[in-house]
Amino acid sequence: MSKWKVIKRVAISLVLALLLGTAAFCVTCVLLFDRSTRTIYDIPLPTVIVSSDPVVVARGEHLADSLGKCKQCHGPNLASGKDVKHGPFGISRGPNLTAGENGVRYTDAELARLIKHGVKRDGRSVIYMPSNETAWWPMDDVVALISYLRTVPPVDGEPGKIEFGTLAKLFDRMDLVTLDIARRIDHDAQQIAPSPAPTAQYGAYVAQLCIRCHREDFSGGPLPGAPPSMAVPSNLTPHETGLADWTYEDFDKLLTQGIRKNGKQLDPFMSLGAMGKLNEVEKRALWSYLRTLPARQSGG
Repeated sequence: MSKWKVIKRVAISLVLALLLGTAAFCVTCVLLFDRSTRTIYDIPLPTVIVSSDPVVVARGEHLADSLGKCKQCHGPNLASGKDVKHGPFGISRGPNLTAGENGVRYTDAELARLIKHGVKRDGRSVIYMPSNETAWWPMDDVVALISYLRTVPPVDGEPGKIEFGTLAKLFDRMDLVTLDIARRIDHDAQQIAPSPAPTAQYGAYVAQLCIRCHREDFSGGPLPGAPPSMAVPSNLTPHETGLADWTYEDFDKLLTQGIRKNGKQLDPFMSLGAMGKLNEVEKRALWSYLRTLPARQSGG
């Protein structure tokens, strides 16, 4: 047998081995995702007593508008959001949170567990709802949000929709997207934020809002699986490709008006619905935290 035939056979064998290995890896990831989302979490229901105090309800409304991002996904009247297409991953739609038709029928305690632990009524993980971004909330805030939700007028809406395919499951297990929420929360040692203050310490918790798009190191960069037409999340670190020469006033203008330091309008992909509703303490805390980050090249 000639040398070139041997090389050809070896090359083909290596390619086949690579393809088989890749296929095995993908199948394993999908199976692990499915098994994880079937896991029953033994987390007891907390004691929740909703309040009719206007101050508590107002705090809950603020949380729904801002840190909780409720209206961003569930619609301005919380009666269900629009279908959101996640490129090749799938489609989602926030369910109706009111007492109207197709509204979710969770008790106060079940809602509290969902917000803090990402666990549904049946004990399984919620998919896509970012409870990992609200797990740090103190119970006072959880109660405030639920108290507000109980005041929202009933509106007939649509049921929720979660349709994520094989690619999404694969990327979730590779920690490139976040769908399987409960497995990402430490249910035994949940961190609770300090009292709201314009400090980097509190800002580290507020910054949970940014991680889904801007990465855990906040350096931004293209989102996995995103089509070329989708905007690239910005670098939020104090690097020259990020916010190095920005001031708080520049940052505030971005959040409240959607205008960048260079005068350009923010891409519609970044919704200002929640970020624009942050109060002054939350905005300054977030800014203080971002200034403490190591400067990183855009995209990490």
